Amino acid sequence: MATDPAGLARWVEVHRLAVAGRQVAITRDVGERVCRVLLRTSRFAAVEAMATATLTLGPEAGAFYQRGWARSSTGRPWLALEDFQQALAIYQQAGDRGNEAATLNNIGLVHDRLGDRQLALDHYHRALPILREVGDRAGEAGILNNIGLVHDGLGDRQLALDDFHRALPILREVGDRAGEAVTLHNIGSVYDGLGDLQRALDDYHQALPIRREVGDRAGEAVTLNNIGYAHHKLGDWQRALDHFHQALPITREVGYRDGEAVTLNNIGGVYDRLGDRQRALDYYHLALPILREVGDRVGEALTRFNIAMVYQADGDLDQAIQELEHVVDLDRQVDAPDLEADTAVLEQLRRQRAGGHGSGPPPAGP
Repeated sequence: MATDPAGLARWVEVHRLAVAGRQVAITRDVGERVCRVLLRTSRFAAVEAMATATLTLGPEAGAFYQRGWARSSTGRPWLALEDFQQALAIYQQAGDRGNEAATLNNIGLVHDRLGDRQLALDHYHRALPILREVGDRAGEAGILNNIGLVHDGLGDRQLALDDFHRALPILREVGDRAGEAVTLHNIGSVYDGLGDLQRALDDYHQALPIRREVGDRAGEAVTLNNIGYAHHKLGDWQRALDHFHQALPITREVGYRDGEAVTLNNIGGVYDRLGDRQRALDYYHLALPILREVGDRVGEALTRFNIAMVYQADGDLDQAIQELEHVVDLDRQVDAPDLEADTAVLEQLRRQRAGGHGSGPPPAGP
């Protein structure tokens, strides 16, 4: 299928005419092919519209699957789960093992983003033997990547690295450049978490040109964000802001709401470190409703913690404690590794307030 804009536009018109003429076979075939191209370049709104049009002619697994992917990518996890469950039932009924595994994988991804890591792992471990059974090497590598992400989120970084390093040679063997970029990015993220920032940057800078080469705009934004955050940790504030401001318009262009919230939070973090607390709060408060909208409880906890630290620095202990109470509650919901540390900070601020240090801003100097 043509992937240039003019050629793709012709196929979109073929699909529209097929829907209008109730030509079910043509609608489904063209719709699935076009959506596959559109998903690779993060054109999620167009995918959702086309899949929804296909579904007006009756239930169809591919259209449910692709619409679920688009909805998941644009911050609507519960609608995405509904679509994936519909697709899964049809694939299982048809005995389509490969697509059954792909759908189990995507259900796992949604649960991971919602902070339900054990449920995510359950779905990945159901998918992995199916992919090996049908010989889908690229799919197997994708699942290994996703299992690695869960292990990384649970703080087991060595296990995560093992998963990613099992995935990488498979992806290179099958020539999956997009998957290779994802894996390089993920390896960089682990080294980032381990504090080896130069090694992390090396991996991110290997991933970024591949993301651009394959047209993965959402992935490009994620890698730009991580490069920016590594520079943040190195104290290079301007370089950090440069990368975040490259990422932000991409997230908005493709409707990547999760990524938009992360970027806003990261920009707020730079201004926080620069001492511009009001500007930091402005960005944190732009991120917070998006995180709640998309159900990202891990991200919400992080942003609320950042807000709490700004209030603490301003001497407003009541507001800081209120935010930290939310943080601890969210940590418990997702079994976050930061629960103990965040609880300790909350208790420290409660003791500080009880000791009479006040809840308003600190007094002015002489």
